[in-house]
Amino acid sequence: MSGMARRELGTTGLQVAPIGFGAFKIGRNTGIKYPRAYELPDDRQTAELLDTILELGINLIDTAPAYGLAEERIGKHLSIRRAEFVLSGKAGEQFDERGSRYDFSRDALRESVQTSLRRLRTDVLDLLLLHTHSEDVAILRETDAVATLQDLKSEGLVRAIGMSGKTPAGAAAALAWADVLMVEYHCEDESHAEILRRAQDRGVGVLVKKGLASGRLPAERAIEFVLHNPAVDALVLGGLNPGHFRENCRVAATVRPVEGPQG
Repeated sequence: MSGMARRELGTTGLQVAPIGFGAFKIGRNTGIKYPRAYELPDDRQTAELLDTILELGINLIDTAPAYGLAEERIGKHLSIRRAEFVLSGKAGEQFDERGSRYDFSRDALRESVQTSLRRLRTDVLDLLLLHTHSEDVAILRETDAVATLQDLKSEGLVRAIGMSGKTPAGAAAALAWADVLMVEYHCEDESHAEILRRAQDRGVGVLVKKGLASGRLPAERAIEFVLHNPAVDALVLGGLNPGHFRENCRVAATVRPVEGPQG
């Protein structure tokens, strides 16, 4: 175990380790934004990686329909350990050989969630995030997305809802209803810093994505920067190397949030 202390995820009642696992690389290696290409792991490698993730104390698993095989692989290899982790899913984006497709209609979101539950071999998602494109404000204002997520929560299919968006304006708009926000935040992009402060004040949980700038930043420095911010509940990291996750957890276990102004 890494010695990482769990953090409250806003006011959701969920507790998460400061490092979460982003499942993108176990399911998809096309249409990527990483600087280097990679091969998808086989089933044995995937099982070993996911087991290692949980043994390290990482208890947040973040996935999405747009992550290729990721949902099916998580369901296959971790469903027997479902009680040991917080499962974060998404809806709104699909990906195939033609690229990303977005649909935020009520029917499409409901169908997406039902498909995810089946692939993940679970009855409930702990967290469901809207998976938006750059027009995230318009999605919130002009579609049934928010109302649909609220209905899914009231029906017990998901425990908490939120958005994985693109813009500070979109994140700010989501504060009115979201239990959790997922935002990009690192030392080269602090555009969401004020939103993080506002989220903390409102009791909205914060997950950080792309905290290493898609692999461009040194891991230790980047992890320390993100987790020093008291508004951040967890930094979601992708990867296929168990050794990297062991080191990342070691670093995270030493970081204490710094109270006071950030950024």
